[in-house]
Amino acid sequence: MKTDDLGLMIGTLDLLVMRTLAWGPRHGFAIARWIRATSDDAIVVEDRALYLALHRLEERGLVESDWGLSENNRRARFYQLTRAGKKQLQSREAHWTAYVEAMFKILRATDSLPA
Repeated sequence: MKTDDLGLMIGTLDLLVMRTLAWGPRHGFAIARWIRATSDDAIVVEDRALYLALHRLEERGLVESDWGLSENNRRARFYQLTRAGKKQLQSREAHWTAYVEAMFKILRATDSLPA
């Protein structure tokens, strides 16, 4: 499957960013790199979309940021989940998991009509 075949569904980018930050603070490039690597290059987040999501999450109080030095000794803004962000992540993961499980049931159905 080509990478461009897997566009991000509405609402998924915020969840992906929050999941990435669940393990601690990261700068934008590290967030995008983790998503891409973890999805085996199937999901590539464009810079503009990533930073719009980070700013949106920050405005909602789900993420906070601070300046620091990256692994390359460059100044970078590091983002981390707030307490509210951690609660929101748990809630969104539960909803997405239920949705994905329902989709798999439908996609793997072997009968045209349920009994």
